[in-house]
Amino acid sequence: MRHKVAGRKLSRSTDHRMALYRNLVTDLLRYEKIVTTEAKAKEARSLAEKVITLGKQKNLHARRQALSFVYDKDVVDKLFAELAPRYAERPGGYTRVVKLGPRLGDGAQMAQLELV
Repeated sequence: MRHKVAGRKLSRSTDHRMALYRNLVTDLLRYEKIVTTEAKAKEARSLAEKVITLGKQKNLHARRQALSFVYDKDVVDKLFAELAPRYAERPGGYTRVVKLGPRLGDGAQMAQLELV
């Protein structure tokens, strides 16, 4: 039984899965919109919201925590300079998942993950 076991494994090892999530969150913060599978989008959404919440704290410890997760320093600079002030009055819900339909190659459900 899987009682209280959260998250999707996505048929990947832990290191591969965390690298995937870090790449998705980094690209989402860089481009503010990404297209991926629905399962990956739903998993990356919670991680992206936590990173944006770190950006709203505006202190050195939060910046270092964000740098430990996001791959690109320029993206962290953008997070603290542009994105965090945009969401200063918003108590959460910084992302939106829009379903796009099945992918032509294998029929996987696609979704667009974007910043609100």
